[in-house]
Amino acid sequence: MFSKILIANRGEIACRVIRTAREMGIRTVAVYSDADAEALHVEMADEAWRIGPAPARDSYLKGDVILDVAKRSGAEAIHPGYGFLSENAGFAEACQQAGVVFIGPPASSIRAMGGKSEAKALMETAGVPLVPGYHGEGQDIELLRAEARRIGFPVLIKASAGGGGKGMRVVNGPDDFDAELMGAKREAINAFGDDRVLIERYVTRPRHVEIQVFADTQGGCVYLFERDCSIQRRHQKVVEEAPAPNLDPDIRRRMGEAAVAAARAIGYVGAGTVEFLLDEDGSFYFMEMNTRLQVEHPVTEYITGQDLVEWQLRVASGEPLPMTQDRLRIHGHAIEVRLYAEDPQKGFLPQTGRLEHLVFPPLGFGRRVDTGVRAGDTISIHYDPMIAKLIVRGEDRPAAVRLLKQALARTQVVGLAANTDFLLAIASHPAFLAADLDTRFIERHHDDLLPEPPPADDETLALAALAVLLDRSAKARAVAAASADPHSPWAASDGWRLNDDAHDTLVFRDGAADRSVPLIYRRQGYRFDLPGGAMEAVGQMGRDGKLSATLGGRKLDATVIRHGAEVSVFLDRGSHRLTLIEPLAGADAADAPGGRLIAPMPGKIIAVLTEPGATVTKGQPLIVMEAMKMEHTIKAPADGTVEKVRYAVGDQVEDGAELIGFAEG
Repeated sequence: MFSKILIANRGEIACRVIRTAREMGIRTVAVYSDADAEALHVEMADEAWRIGPAPARDSYLKGDVILDVAKRSGAEAIHPGYGFLSENAGFAEACQQAGVVFIGPPASSIRAMGGKSEAKALMETAGVPLVPGYHGEGQDIELLRAEARRIGFPVLIKASAGGGGKGMRVVNGPDDFDAELMGAKREAINAFGDDRVLIERYVTRPRHVEIQVFADTQGGCVYLFERDCSIQRRHQKVVEEAPAPNLDPDIRRRMGEAAVAAARAIGYVGAGTVEFLLDEDGSFYFMEMNTRLQVEHPVTEYITGQDLVEWQLRVASGEPLPMTQDRLRIHGHAIEVRLYAEDPQKGFLPQTGRLEHLVFPPLGFGRRVDTGVRAGDTISIHYDPMIAKLIVRGEDRPAAVRLLKQALARTQVVGLAANTDFLLAIASHPAFLAADLDTRFIERHHDDLLPEPPPADDETLALAALAVLLDRSAKARAVAAASADPHSPWAASDGWRLNDDAHDTLVFRDGAADRSVPLIYRRQGYRFDLPGGAMEAVGQMGRDGKLSATLGGRKLDATVIRHGAEVSVFLDRGSHRLTLIEPLAGADAADAPGGRLIAPMPGKIIAVLTEPGATVTKGQPLIVMEAMKMEHTIKAPADGTVEKVRYAVGDQVEDGAELIGFAEG
């Protein structure tokens, strides 16, 4: 077994590998970019080495630099995690030539599955079922157009060298084909340096079911059952669970055996995932093989009781597989959701910035959190905006769903928008509870999952107001205690007035509406005049925003966090964000004049689709930006005229930069 390994990755997967290595008595070497100098994986490792500036191409993708660190640090092996260099055959070969063990499959296996077209040809030879489609080398647009017509619409265009939903477009008819093809190729070249695509029949209501396989150097190969990853957005997985709900045991066995056949066909070693489309009639088709550990591997660990990172380390060191197929069993049901810094109410726009407050549910008892960040850390433009993975396990699926809902309700993120409530809406949806799953689940239930946010109820308004008043009172007491006359009535914050009750009004912005909370100061606490009637309120604020309150005689606990003017109220049923309107704080930025289209986040301009003087219609695409690995299209907010285009293709822009001068009408 190795005595020291280097982890050529960052974030939650680096932390995940470090935990298992530590339990096995293996020392770890972390690498970091300038953006990650204070990151959690750097803190957790036994030693850490700088490898370059923040952009991944200048740091985490510099295989020669990472190998040099391995040599200088005395690491015997490199764990690539997922993403970055994990499926880079050249890097695997370079490790071998340098005498460093690559904790992953042979370079030949990576190459065999690296191109989707070539992989499908191999799988066809191995007898693994394929979706009807075109997987050839020819990329002439006329040829691709003709192949799409032959296959029959709708079709799916996929980047041949890609993964993670990049370079993937659904085309419903021939009129849309050329534009979607160009978009897929552009995204593919930016993400993978290769714009080749393949075309497949688009299965209308498929499930995405994948098989975890593992192979050793002695010829052993097993499958550790399946994961259902059907709930996706833009082909990116959102919810994963194991085992797949309502899967016939015979289909499970046949899929598992097909996955093992696929692994054997390419001389596979280590952890891999064979992904299938499962049709409603029970037919399944090979999609691709990921030649690495998957993001969703924890659900497999939960239902099998196995540590897959430990398996990776043992197999890479030359040991046989820890278990044979006949000894593997399924225990219970596990579900994983991906918590992202993104705003579902704004088209899932990725967020960057500081995590001012971050609380996860208590661990243990069927709850697990894999993360690479802490409160105070920054979500950077340079990397994926994942905050954490929340994983739960129950004795059966209903029990796991209950635990998931509870875990999401107890997760608190302040400072950046997050998809917590969106995930909770999925976990609470009747179709999810009934395991009525397919890859267009989110699309089919969009209105249910992303409704207009309801206004804050009386309880939420009262908690927000109470927290603001208690905070003011605490600050006033602190100022008084530090003054020359700590008992002066002028230092009090109890609203005292001579011969009258003390009145005040707090105003909160709730979505687009302003909500007033008139109040009267009581000897103990306050009386709020709320839409539903008067409510007496008293409470105490503790550490980290813990609020113990009594509202109208009812005791309850909440967490209320203030970040600038933002007031976030967290209850077991979910969260609500309000903005405190301070009359003396100046004009609200939301009232600034329009006429501008601004960058929603930092990024690079990759397409300009208009010009000065152009007359455009509402919703017409004007600029395409690339940010945080994804394309974002800036559209005209109304009918009007483009007055000025301020950036060109290739320009880097900052968050809030004016992209286009625009006049309505």
